Amino acid sequence: MLTQFNLRQFISAFVVLFAVIDIIGSIPVILKLRRSGKKVNAERVAILSLLMFLCFFYVGEAFLALFKLDIFSFAVAGSLIIFIMALEMILDVDIFHERPDMPKDATFIPLVFPLIAGAGALTTLLSIRAQYADINILLAIIANMLIVYFVVKTAKKIGHILGNGIIYMLQKFFGIILLAISVKLFTSNITILIENIK
Repeated sequence: MLTQFNLRQFISAFVVLFAVIDIIGSIPVILKLRRSGKKVNAERVAILSLLMFLCFFYVGEAFLALFKLDIFSFAVAGSLIIFIMALEMILDVDIFHERPDMPKDATFIPLVFPLIAGAGALTTLLSIRAQYADINILLAIIANMLIVYFVVKTAKKIGHILGNGIIYMLQKFFGIILLAISVKLFTSNITILIENIK
């Protein structure tokens, strides 16, 4: 497995996951949760997110097999979800809203799910399996979870240093990256699907 390590694939997978997880863009949400009295545990956020990613990484394809779907079809569907997520980031449209019946501990909901390991991130995870070797994706997941831990732990300091303007600009920047990623995923996988039909 280690022989399949490829630095370019690792960096590509890392950037894709970093963009779709968008932990920097989640800083305002983390700060808002803490200001409203919600508990956010950085260690648990990172560990629970890692477990969700790993479970879906290994069981995701078996889950798809139950519905007789292949990774390429899922990648095309995933590219459409990523496209919508990118538009959400660029156009400032919120899909997930905080409800009054949410628990005081915000570690799992809404941070781990749906913000970090949400439908878009898990879809992306399976989508990029069609492009990169497993070892490169797994290392990219671990690297991203280390960043998630650091950001959640130091969100208050980061927010103070960067300011709302910079955070807002970063959100837009990663939204554009996601838009480009969604187009690439769609075109590369739809081509394979069309060839298989022939």
